[in-house]
Amino acid sequence: MDTCNVFDNKEMNIVIVGHVDHGKSTVIGRLLADTNSLPQGKLDQIKALCRRTDKPFEYAFLLDALKDERAQGITIDTARCFFKTEKRKYIIIDAPGHIEFLKNMITGASRAEAALLVIDAHEGIMENSRRHGYMLSMLGIRQVVVLVNKLDLVPAEDRQRVYEEIVAEYSAFLQNVEIIPQHFIPISAVEGYNIAAKSEELPWYDGITVLEALDAFKEIADGDDHAFRMWVQDVYKFTNSRDERRIIAGTVSAGRLHVGDEVMFLPSGKKTKVHSIEGFNEPEQTSVSTGKATGFCMTEQIYAKRGELCCKIGEQPPRTGSLVKTSIFWLGKEPLDTEKVYKIKIGSAAVGMRVEKILGVLNASTLENSEKQTVERHEVAQCLLHFERPLAFDLSGQCADTSRFVIVDDYEIAGGGIITDVEEDEELEKKLIRRNVKWIQSSMTPHERESYYRQQAQLIILTGNIQIDKKEIARKLEKKLLEHGKIAYYLGIGNVLYGVNSDIKSDDSMNSPEERNEHIRRLGEVANILLDAGNILIVTANELIPDELDTLRQIIRTDNIRTVWVGVDNRRAADFDFYYPVPSKSIADELAQKLFCI
Repeated sequence: MDTCNVFDNKEMNIVIVGHVDHGKSTVIGRLLADTNSLPQGKLDQIKALCRRTDKPFEYAFLLDALKDERAQGITIDTARCFFKTEKRKYIIIDAPGHIEFLKNMITGASRAEAALLVIDAHEGIMENSRRHGYMLSMLGIRQVVVLVNKLDLVPAEDRQRVYEEIVAEYSAFLQNVEIIPQHFIPISAVEGYNIAAKSEELPWYDGITVLEALDAFKEIADGDDHAFRMWVQDVYKFTNSRDERRIIAGTVSAGRLHVGDEVMFLPSGKKTKVHSIEGFNEPEQTSVSTGKATGFCMTEQIYAKRGELCCKIGEQPPRTGSLVKTSIFWLGKEPLDTEKVYKIKIGSAAVGMRVEKILGVLNASTLENSEKQTVERHEVAQCLLHFERPLAFDLSGQCADTSRFVIVDDYEIAGGGIITDVEEDEELEKKLIRRNVKWIQSSMTPHERESYYRQQAQLIILTGNIQIDKKEIARKLEKKLLEHGKIAYYLGIGNVLYGVNSDIKSDDSMNSPEERNEHIRRLGEVANILLDAGNILIVTANELIPDELDTLRQIIRTDNIRTVWVGVDNRRAADFDFYYPVPSKSIADELAQKLFCI
C-alpha cells in the first residue's frame, strides 16, 4: 500500500519525540514495516542501497530520505508518514531530537493530538528527554505514551530493573508538568520487541504493544464544535467585468461558518454578514468547516485586513489586548532582551513586541524556577509581553491556532509560546465592539441606499503640512462634486474640535498624545455616521500619520477610504493613495477626475 495516499477518513496526528539517536525514526520505520504500510519494493530498495554503500541496514532509513540526514544520522526537519491499523488511519510526525532543531520539533508537535516519547534504555533519561516532555505540556498534548527503547542492548538480567528505574524517574518528572502517560512500553525498535506483537524476550512485561497503545488514543473532539475562528489571510478584490466582490480569504481554525451568519473582525470590532462562501473551481457551498481553506463575501463591504481574527456573533469571542501573560520557550542565539523590539506572529497577525517584564525563568529539564531577569537559550520563561498594537487571540487550551505564537528576531524564529492571560483590554477595542454590537441598522441596506443616491459612500481624507491650505482644496472638491449631482459634505477638523470635542479640547495648541488620539477617535465616529447615511465625505486634518489613519480605518465601517497628502515629505508618498508635494489649484479637479471621472 502506498503510504502517500490521502485517506478518505480523518487521520489522527501522532508526534514522536525524544533525544537524538534514541530511536524515533527506527520506531516509525518498524511500524511501517510491521503493518505492511510501505510502498511496494521500498524495503528492498533501502536494503539494496545499504549494501551498495556498505552500511548496515536500519529501519530509520525508511523515513530519513534526505542525504544529509543519512550522512549525519540525525533527523533535521519533521517528516510525515501515513499508515493504518484495523481501527483507524494515522499521520506520524517524526520530530527532531537534536537540541539545535528544537524549533522544528515544536512546529511538528503543534499539529499533534497525541505523542510517543522515546527514551534510550541504554543511555537513560537525557536533558532533551525532559525538555521534550515539558514542550508537549506547553503545547497542550496530554495523551502521551513513553517507549523505553533499545532494551536489546541491555543484558537480559538487567532489563526489568533498568526499565522500572526509568519509569519511576520519568513518571515523577511528567507529573510535575501535568502529564500522566497512558503507558510505559519496553521495546526494541531494531528487533521489533513489543512494536506490533508481544515479545518473548521481555517476559516480565504484561502490558500492551505500541500499535495497541496507538489505537487506545482518543480522538480530540471535532473542531466544528468549537467557536468559529478564522484568521484573515488576505482580501481579494476584483475589477474586471464590474465584479465588485471583496473576498475575505483564510483557513478555518475552528467551528463552522454558514451563509447568513453574522461575523465580527477583531481587534477592530467591525461586523457584517456572510453573503456567500467562495471557492476556486468548486460547486456552490452554504457552509464551511474546520481546516478548510476558504473565502467569503460580505453583505456590507467593511474594511478588514490581514491579521484580523474573524469570529461569529453569539459565540464566545476571542480576547483582545496589547499586554499579555505568556509562557515562552526561548531558542534565540542571544538571550531574550527586554530592551529589544521583536516581531510576534499569531496566526496571520504580525506586530512589533517588547518584553514588559520577565516574571520567572524555568529550567525545562530540571523544572527549577528562578527570578533572574535574563532568559538564555533553551530556557522557559513566564513573561509579560507588550504588543505595539492590539491583537485578537484566545488563551491557552481554547484554540491552538489562536493561542500559540512564535517570536521572530531578524527573520529567524527565536522562540515560541502560548498566551495564558490578558492583562488589559484596549479601550478603543472595547468601545468599538460595544458600538458594533449595539449598532441599530437602518431599514435600508447600504446597497439600496447607493441605488437611490446613485453613488457609493466614500471618505476622502486630506492631510499634510500644517502651513498648507487644505481647506480650500476640500471646499473646491466639495463644490465640484455637488455641481455634478453628488451628495457631498466637507467636514473640517475644527468643526469636530470645537463642537463634539469641546469637552476635551485644551487651550494649549500642543495637544497631548492622549488628547489627539481621542480627537481622532471622535472624528472617526462622526465620519462613520455620515458615511452610513450615504454621503461622500471630505475631511481635513493636519499631518495625520499612518497609525492614525489605521485608527480611522478601524472605526469607520466602510472600506471605501481614499487618503491624500499635500506638501513636501517624500516619506509619506508610500503611505497615501495620492501624494501632491506642491499644492496647486488643480488638485481638486484632479481628485474629482481620478475618483469620480468628472
